Amino acid sequence: MNDTIRKFGHPATLVADYAHWVVLLRPAQPTLGALVLAAKSEATAFSDLPPAAFTELARVTANIESALSQAVSYARINYLMLMMVDPNVHFHVIPRYDGARSAEGITVADAGWPKAPALNEAHDLTDAERDRLVGWLKSRWPSAAG
Repeated sequence: MNDTIRKFGHPATLVADYAHWVVLLRPAQPTLGALVLAAKSEATAFSDLPPAAFTELARVTANIESALSQAVSYARINYLMLMMVDPNVHFHVIPRYDGARSAEGITVADAGWPKAPALNEAHDLTDAERDRLVGWLKSRWPSAAG
């Protein structure tokens, strides 16, 4: 795993593992169910990923959207490729909704709705909250995940 994946808490935050990608629970939750979709490659440019990673990305994003739809019933979903601090290819996946969502004893409001996500107003998860949310999302993940 590359440094970006480790920085986002792998393996404790791992929700789903694929040949070219991992899906991690974002340790700071601007909205409930926020994820990091990270390429396993050392690539620091999206265009440098192997063709198979792009092919697999269709299945990974379909799995993300299916699981998050069940989990938080989002109205919109934002895929943010920021890569300013953490250089390896990754997206912050932010489910968007009006109001708040709750699960596993955790409630998170979408403070930025209906504008850009308020990443600076995220709920920082404790280890126990992280573990509960990882299990909660894994239980909703499509069985065809890698």
